[in-house]
Amino acid sequence: MCALVCTDAFILQEHVELHLLEESPAEEAVLGATSSTEAASSSNSSGGKSYECPLCSVVCGDCYSLQEHVELHLDYGTVTSAVSPGSDLRLARRLQEEEKQRRKEQEAKREAEEFKKLQRQFGVDGRGGYRKQMERTMEKAVSRGVMLPADFHNKRAEMMEALASGVDDGRTRTQGVLGALYVYYQREVRDCVHVWLSADTDHFCSSEGDMGWGCGYRNFQMLLSSLQRMEPYTTRLSEGSVPSIPRVQVLIEGAWREGLDPQGATHFNQRLQGTRAWIGATEIYALCTSLRVSARVLDFHQPTGPGDTHPRLFDWVKQYFSQTGGARLPPRVVQTTQPPLYLQHQGHSRSIVGVEQKKNGSLCLLLLDPGCSPGDVRKLMSQDGSTVSTAVRRMRKFSGNLKHRQYQVVVVDGVLSPEEKQTRVLNSRTLQAERIP
Repeated sequence: MCALVCTDAFILQEHVELHLLEESPAEEAVLGATSSTEAASSSNSSGGKSYECPLCSVVCGDCYSLQEHVELHLDYGTVTSAVSPGSDLRLARRLQEEEKQRRKEQEAKREAEEFKKLQRQFGVDGRGGYRKQMERTMEKAVSRGVMLPADFHNKRAEMMEALASGVDDGRTRTQGVLGALYVYYQREVRDCVHVWLSADTDHFCSSEGDMGWGCGYRNFQMLLSSLQRMEPYTTRLSEGSVPSIPRVQVLIEGAWREGLDPQGATHFNQRLQGTRAWIGATEIYALCTSLRVSARVLDFHQPTGPGDTHPRLFDWVKQYFSQTGGARLPPRVVQTTQPPLYLQHQGHSRSIVGVEQKKNGSLCLLLLDPGCSPGDVRKLMSQDGSTVSTAVRRMRKFSGNLKHRQYQVVVVDGVLSPEEKQTRVLNSRTLQAERIP
């Protein structure tokens, strides 16, 4: 009908309909003024007006037929590329852009959901820290009828008092663990050539306030309980006073403000207080350095044995505990003066408090786990030999039991002078563990 080229079928439909509306009144006037005979003659003659479809080669006898015909084209999408050159390509590009945008939005949504999952997993999702989790747990106990409202208020008051003091309330602390192990190995075990135990260490387990995220803090409390009894650390640490988890978070933030491990501080956005954030080996290192306790981080970054095992880790632990300083053969059971080792792997951490060497030469680590309840740990002090054996069996970890790809160990080896501490603060700007092998 005209020379206009439209970019899509919908615009073309509207344009054609405008043409038809303009011509319809004129056509009706002509038809009304002509006799039926003349109209018939005119319609059959070669000089009559005809309407050619702009979308194909069909010729229609009147505008109404043409309109219906064009609408059929547009309804069923039979516009050919000959009518609108390049329209298929433009349509394909538009569909491609729409699909790309849809995928981009889906990817952004998936990344946001994954980020929220990580925030929940690592305790930085704004749901509060130790205090809020403890309160929430007690509120649930009241709603289930397990705890009376009066008990809730009493326990909450006790918790607030303990948090204000900054000292752990001792409810999850078990003392005398290493002494009980020494007695057990002297009396019962005969399949071991040698047993080396760490210096005296208390066990701290997770409570209602840190269940699911507090293992790193609890293992630091275990390490601190040992250092407070030993020279030369007693001059740097207050004996018997083990900080609560919120207080440990404050101490780590203080270490960051001193300049220790700036990369780690950035990872946590400089903040641990009021969160359920997990901590690992580098946070323990920063905290120890801040307290002027010399520490190292060893990175057993890959398996060194068959079946994804870590024999190099076991050998190193044996070497650490068996340093007697003398050439004579050590007794079968030795309680050393070595502090426990902080052992970190993906998702959890534990404390190494000893190692067994079997008659066949194999090694077995003894681990204190914050996930173990006080009741289970206190079975080590039982007078019943089978009960103690069961408790010790839970502590034993052979090479086949430790098959994570990577393990990190924090080892404490003395105290730091103010000058040495400052040097380590500067070096921690690019904190690197000692890789083994």
